[in-house]
Amino acid sequence: MARFQAMSVTDAAATRVRELLSQRDKPALGIRVGVRSRGCSGMSYTIEYAEEKGRFDEVVEDKGVMILIDPKATMFLIGTEMDYVDDTLQSGFTFKNPNEKGRCGCGESFHV
Repeated sequence: MARFQAMSVTDAAATRVRELLSQRDKPALGIRVGVRSRGCSGMSYTIEYAEEKGRFDEVVEDKGVMILIDPKATMFLIGTEMDYVDDTLQSGFTFKNPNEKGRCGCGESFHV
């Protein structure tokens, strides 16, 4: 039976994570996603390299990459799809989060 994963990763996001990990000088398991208090709407997403798994990290293994979710962020990220966009206007990871109730005008922060 397949295990429920708190978050999904698109092909584009998985490809970008693999590229970032391959360019890094130090080995890493994957990346850690979290949220922090910031911005005009209250919270923003954080991404950092994960060199080791934290005791309570939620582990998402999808499309050959490992995403660790900070335990304080899990309840805010359940059901979220992580994508990577690279076009003429922007480049970066994006999150389609069904828990969001709104975003600030600049799109840098959200609230649930």
